[in-house]
Amino acid sequence: MSRPLRRAARWIRRALLAILLAGAAYGGGLVWFAQAIPRAETADLAETDAIVVLTGGAARVATGLELLRAGRARQLFVSGVHRGVDVQELLRVQRQSPEAVACCIELGHSAESTEGNARETASWIARTGHRSLRLVTASYHMPRSLFEFRRALPDTRIVPHPVLPESFRRAAWWARTGSLRLVLGEYHKLLAALLRPPLGLWS
Repeated sequence: MSRPLRRAARWIRRALLAILLAGAAYGGGLVWFAQAIPRAETADLAETDAIVVLTGGAARVATGLELLRAGRARQLFVSGVHRGVDVQELLRVQRQSPEAVACCIELGHSAESTEGNARETASWIARTGHRSLRLVTASYHMPRSLFEFRRALPDTRIVPHPVLPESFRRAAWWARTGSLRLVLGEYHKLLAALLRPPLGLWS
């Protein structure tokens, strides 16, 4: 075999090895991510200074309101609310009596992503002086949410409180199209979040 052919074969072997290693890393990371998705709602009901709900599902807001009524925190902050929606409208949609909890709820309207939720909440935490929060979001969304929130709020104690949406089945998620799509989508978004600082994209 001539020298150019040997050189080409060597580069091909290296490229194939790199592809195999990248595939193994991707697959291993996906398995780790799927295992990190909570199986059930948290049993940790310790009180926190605040409850933070990330919008995206009706059950999330309802869960946050239930926790507030149960006295698990003094305040409820809902991040990523559509502009024009106020506390009274939110409670009306949730069929909740405003007299009991309206005074303890604040809404954030600027967030349009999970990173935005974390930044918006960090600004609210800085203003209120809270030192701990209970984070309410969907189970499949929790790993990425915790990553973003712990990066934005390194000095705040964060208690995860996953909500189990009916549209997602953690068991055998790979065999259900909808659940597979959710897991892959969240995994890819987490990879993008991990790459933001090295690429200088962290806000």
